Amino acid sequence: MAERKDCISDNLFPQQKAPKLIVVTAFDRDETGDLQPVFGPAERQTEDRAIRTAKGLAGKHTGVIAWSRDANPSLGEYGEPTTLFIGGDVPDME
Repeated sequence: MAERKDCISDNLFPQQKAPKLIVVTAFDRDETGDLQPVFGPAERQTEDRAIRTAKGLAGKHTGVIAWSRDANPSLGEYGEPTTLFIGGDVPDME
């Protein structure tokens, strides 16, 4: 009986992942040569989707970046960003 209870508890309280912010942005140069965002920042549901989107944009723009970070905007908590993909020239991300 105890084993069954443990299994039910596991199903009732599944391990939740921390919310994650996953973003893609593409850049082109303006008339003065500065990089300007022309796509995004656009949020994606998964890191794989962000990478696919970034790779698709890479040949059409001067630069593209996909990145993610743990984020809980309601609490104002943000983790360190992790670069998923960079293609071409992108500005320094601060």
